[in-house]
Amino acid sequence: MLPDHWHLTTDVEDFLARTGGFLRSRPALHTTPLTDVEKLRLPGAGDRVLGRLEREGEVRAVCYLTPRGRLGLTPLTAGDAGALAARLAALGHSPAQVVADQETADAFASAWQEHTGAVPKLFWHTHLYRLGTLTPPRPHPEGRAHAAGAADRDLVVRRCREFCAEVGEQPSIDLIDAGAWDRSRFGDRHFTFWRTPDGTPVSMAAVTSVTGGMVRVDPVHTPARFRGQGYAGAVTAAVSRAALEAGATDVVLFADPANPTSNALYQRLGYVHLTDCAGYRFTYDGPAAGQGGQHLRRTHFFVRTWQGGGGGESLGEGG
Repeated sequence: MLPDHWHLTTDVEDFLARTGGFLRSRPALHTTPLTDVEKLRLPGAGDRVLGRLEREGEVRAVCYLTPRGRLGLTPLTAGDAGALAARLAALGHSPAQVVADQETADAFASAWQEHTGAVPKLFWHTHLYRLGTLTPPRPHPEGRAHAAGAADRDLVVRRCREFCAEVGEQPSIDLIDAGAWDRSRFGDRHFTFWRTPDGTPVSMAAVTSVTGGMVRVDPVHTPARFRGQGYAGAVTAAVSRAALEAGATDVVLFADPANPTSNALYQRLGYVHLTDCAGYRFTYDGPAAGQGGQHLRRTHFFVRTWQGGGGGESLGEGG
């Protein structure tokens, strides 16, 4: 595989014209690229680099490097990941992190260390689920789902900050505290609360807009004082059903492999394990930097993506 099979551009509209069909061909597996690239279309999104891997006239994979340094990848072979690493290194790019399916992230992190000496550290590991047949929870808790409106903005912001504090998502906390809600990863989400008969908001779930037929549920959060009552399952089922009614063909979510309770909950609702995903951060000035060719040593530092009946991406900001 020669590096020049990767075609790089900064033109997001041209990129989507050439790769949109490929991204939409597997919307569940391509959930993060679909939403990240949409954000790169927004005015003022900043500098970005986008690439497509073509072979025999067909797009086989894509990559994108966001202004904040996240390198996103669709599934790659080890050889294709190595070719991309060589190409990006030759052009002087320095991604802060890579996020992809587990095998692709592993392969790129190893190749990037070989080409640049940058030290990778695993910071994110998750199961990706796709909804099969939705099965509402039984027994069903009392109450109802309520779509958040303008009057609920302060509550949404407060609950999202609480969620971020629990999972250690500091970049989002910084943006929220700075009053930059719209630039946080929650700014474009649609929120729903499960409210008890007296109107108390006991659990929250959010979804992305329908993109390429895909909707991602993220985050789901139940404050500690309301856990253990089935509210997370009820609100997750409600937003999943609403996504299907809105025309989504693929409804997905991420779940922390270290939390059997959340995984069991999502499976009871009808979600089926699709693949595992991972993210590595790169350090360029550590003791091993500049020593190319070193074998990747994975550090198993898992960011919790679920807390007491909720799920979330915990990837920081997508831009």
